[in-house]
Amino acid sequence: MLAPSYATPKEQFAYTLFAIYCAFVFLFLIGPILVIIPLSFSSEPWFTYPLPGVSLRWYEDFFFNERWRVAIQNSAIVAFFSTILATALGTLAALGLARGNVPFQGLIMSILISPMIVPVVIVAVAMFFGFAAVGLNNTYIGLIMAHAILATPFVVITVTATLTGFDRSLTRAAASLGAAPWTTFRMVTLPLIAPGVTSGALFAFVTSWDEVVVALFLSSPEQRTLPRQMFSGIREQISPTITAAATFLVVFAALLMATIELLRRRSERLRGSGIA
Repeated sequence: MLAPSYATPKEQFAYTLFAIYCAFVFLFLIGPILVIIPLSFSSEPWFTYPLPGVSLRWYEDFFFNERWRVAIQNSAIVAFFSTILATALGTLAALGLARGNVPFQGLIMSILISPMIVPVVIVAVAMFFGFAAVGLNNTYIGLIMAHAILATPFVVITVTATLTGFDRSLTRAAASLGAAPWTTFRMVTLPLIAPGVTSGALFAFVTSWDEVVVALFLSSPEQRTLPRQMFSGIREQISPTITAAATFLVVFAALLMATIELLRRRSERLRGSGIA
């Protein structure tokens, strides 16, 4: 963080101190995560510094071992379909709540975002008993629905924030020209709120991809996801392959978060130019 050219020496000193403080906070937050990355390249099956050697053996085991490969496949399948379901439900809910004339709007919004407020263990136990009553435990459908429930609040919040600066005169103009409601949504509304919808979908994907508690309650060994496989590996046998899996998750999540930030900036530019 650089001080502006017109800043006084005292202000420049304050900017420097603030930049140092931010750097320490940043290192404090990501330090425990970064420690895992070098360990994933260790040539020996123990966690020590300095590394006894450098090797890709744990990444080879992660990508080619049958257990890990199936876990990655299950996580991708569940995250993909739960993201589609959560994005559709969350976008429709946000559009409905944004109209402003919805009775009990605050109560409905509180209910919609409750899965991200209530402790996930409570949600998982409730889902376990609820899904068991309808035979959805230990099924892909049940796990996808559960992850969609957890991810929908992120879509609702993101799309609602995007709709804050939405110019509704555009939809009224489209309707006055004879466009049907679906045509108005597809041709006018959706392109303008697309950054928010995409950001919400990415948040939903990350939520499902990293979720482990609900997966422990609802999934069978056949539906074992990557986080559950990591959890089981820690309990049953601590293997350095877990560090490779953790590094993969960190890098993957970082790329998704960078994409979300780019979409957020694009949405701000559109609102600043009066397009959205």
